[in-house]
Amino acid sequence: MSDSAEVSGAGKPFDPRRYHEQVAGERTDIAARPPVCLYLEVTNRCNLLCTTCPRTYEELEPPADMSWDLFTSIVDQAPGLARAVLHGVGEPMLVANLPRMVRYLKDRSVHVLFNTNGTVLSERNGRALIDAGLDELRVSLDASNRGSFKAIRGRDYFSRITRNVRAFRELQEREGHMKPQVSIWLTGLKETVAELPAFVTVAAEIGVKEVYLQRLVFFDEAAIGKAQPDQALFERLTEGEATYLKQAEELARSLGVTFSASGAASEPGLSLKGSGEDSPWSLCRRPWSLMYFTASGRALPCCIAPFSQHGYDNYTLGNARQESLREIWNGRAYRNFRAALLSDKPPKACANCGLRWSL
Repeated sequence: MSDSAEVSGAGKPFDPRRYHEQVAGERTDIAARPPVCLYLEVTNRCNLLCTTCPRTYEELEPPADMSWDLFTSIVDQAPGLARAVLHGVGEPMLVANLPRMVRYLKDRSVHVLFNTNGTVLSERNGRALIDAGLDELRVSLDASNRGSFKAIRGRDYFSRITRNVRAFRELQEREGHMKPQVSIWLTGLKETVAELPAFVTVAAEIGVKEVYLQRLVFFDEAAIGKAQPDQALFERLTEGEATYLKQAEELARSLGVTFSASGAASEPGLSLKGSGEDSPWSLCRRPWSLMYFTASGRALPCCIAPFSQHGYDNYTLGNARQESLREIWNGRAYRNFRAALLSDKPPKACANCGLRWSL
């Protein structure tokens, strides 16, 4: 795969808006440029049982960590890579090789981040990530107290996580480490929206300066646990729920915390408002800019697909253990997928994107 993408140069942060503006008028079934972002599911193992995650309810693939050989093979085939996200449906910090993977990417001037549940964020693990050069550490907390956390995330780890994050932030402050940039995230549920102000307070108490309210992923066919239509905030926000949002915003300002409730997806700059048309999926740029690989090397269209339709076979686009990235990226499966996304009959996994998930 050639390095032909006209994106930020080596050492400069990847600007998703700039890149997507460049490709906005160029979408056909063939991607003119190689991907500038990779989602690498370094493991599909997890130590929580979250009620909004599909892996809690079914085995998507056999439990596995991405091998070092597979990881380096994928990365080495994307010389124009600007951004790497080291998570999928598992907990990245369970992987012993994680700091080594981060360093491998940082040596190539790639912006690196991942979401973690924070359960194993010990001083030793935290120092290893600091030393490796990790850019962003996003902690998915999803609750402001022990009871809510256990109900949503399936384990009684709230106190452990907040203690771990507080200790990590104190370490950063004490030793002057600016990176990784730490944020905490809450998935928007009607069940927990009243906790938003308290969630902001928790962030301030543990030294975190950025809080994000993330849009709930739910699709009728693949609804699971608490990922149900009646739990979603963004399609039917009541006046009372809007008040909680306003209170959280005001409290955040007073505490010096950045609070974002835009429903932004995990790709900064790609969160777009609905088009007001019947084809919200048509705004998506992911199949022209990023690739997602599971721990076993399976290529999927994006991180949202596992939440949108049961069964990886429905939207598998290739396998990095059997094909090169070049062969996958503009192979028949990817081309058919892009063509459908540009039509009025999108892939099933994409049909409600933009309505029930931000693009």
